[in-house]
Amino acid sequence: MLLTSRRLRAALLATASATLVAATLPASAPEPLGIGDPLFPHLGNPGYDVLAYDIGFTYRGDNTKPLDAVTKIDARSTRRLDRINLDFTQGVVRSVEVDGARAAFATAGEDLVVTPRESLGAGSPVRVTVTHTSDPTGGKGGWVRTKDGLAMANQADAAHRVFPGNDHPADKAAFTFRVTAPSRLTVVANGLPVAKSRAGATTTWTYRTRHPMATELAQVSIGDSAMVHRKGPHGLPVRDVVPKADRTRLEPWLAKTPGQLEWMERQVGRYPFETYGVLIAGADTGFELETQTLSLFERSLFTRPEYPEWYVDSVMVHELAHQWFGDSVSPLLWSDLWLSEGHASWYEALYAQEHADKPLEKRMREAYRLSDGWRAAGGPPAAPEPPAPGKQLSLFRPVVYDGSALVLYALRQEIGAGEFRRLQRDWVRDHRDGTAGTADFTRLASAVAGRDLSDFFEAWLYGRRTPPMPGHPDWKSEAAK
Repeated sequence: MLLTSRRLRAALLATASATLVAATLPASAPEPLGIGDPLFPHLGNPGYDVLAYDIGFTYRGDNTKPLDAVTKIDARSTRRLDRINLDFTQGVVRSVEVDGARAAFATAGEDLVVTPRESLGAGSPVRVTVTHTSDPTGGKGGWVRTKDGLAMANQADAAHRVFPGNDHPADKAAFTFRVTAPSRLTVVANGLPVAKSRAGATTTWTYRTRHPMATELAQVSIGDSAMVHRKGPHGLPVRDVVPKADRTRLEPWLAKTPGQLEWMERQVGRYPFETYGVLIAGADTGFELETQTLSLFERSLFTRPEYPEWYVDSVMVHELAHQWFGDSVSPLLWSDLWLSEGHASWYEALYAQEHADKPLEKRMREAYRLSDGWRAAGGPPAAPEPPAPGKQLSLFRPVVYDGSALVLYALRQEIGAGEFRRLQRDWVRDHRDGTAGTADFTRLASAVAGRDLSDFFEAWLYGRRTPPMPGHPDWKSEAAK
């Protein structure tokens, strides 16, 4: 994600089964549970690992009305379960089935608590089918109403405002989307199309991912859109989705994507997914978002004259870099967000240096000057302060963007450019399609460097004050005002 407020600045589970903490499902009243994420304590659910989602939406052409929906979840229990907690809110649940049998359900906080007829033993496969509505009018993330339809923006904790599931990036799964909409509209979703059928005035579009995905990265776009196809590196299918009226106007921007893909591959290795593209939406979100295989952008980014070309290019690269850092390798905890946003900001800045003569060192020196203030306002990079209540996007502070890219700059200064480049490539290769956290990164960095970097990372990631910059003893950081 890249917040719009940065635009005019010069620098512009312990396992994947979501069992980070032990919890015992109660035998009395249903209650909301979580996996123990320090920043979102009630997000995610213990006791099972989601393997696949199959989500169906029916959209009738009015983005002010709830969609009818059916969400099927294939999972495996990781211990005995008398109840199954799903994250879900903002929709009406009509029925729930567990392995084809009707199940009792209740709501508790933002959890849907399901009680199957029989308890599940550890290691049991289970299918939960929820028939529900999906309401695009509630705000706080999830569905975004565009000028001609809908799109999704689920980061950080809003996917469960769209569909029930285990809404934490530590539990990634395969996704299938089946979306029925008026035939005059275009539907696109994560992954590749696998079916399309018309019945009367409606068409059902089916998309499926080939790689596991975190719920916060889900994307479904419905609108009066043009879908533009071209080839990327190695024949990669590139498909962009733009408002039909803007197809010609936006083509110069769309044509940049194959070259940007090639540039990123030279930095960190082969693109990790089955397709890529940009989704340009007629909506004012305040951010751009790295939804997997189809990054979401505001139309205004490409049409407002005050944004110089180099800046728009670097924002496009920021979201593209997230496909490696944040999407393919997802954060184990939300406090690991610095790994995603720091790397995306790093490659954004590196691209601007190479293509627009915007020196990386100048940007990092300015970040260093501001770093102590950022840390005071939002916490150090790997121990951020919780978001403000009801304002989850407040988590996305400067310290997780350039403040975290600054950590990477310091690391490159510490271990050398060659070892730093090797670390980047090893990181996305070793953790592809998985989740990883700060401890994993520090261990790998130490292994690549051939020496223990624990003290370096402790100071740079957790210190309230910014450490001295290796190689730049004259750099100064201003105290918070």
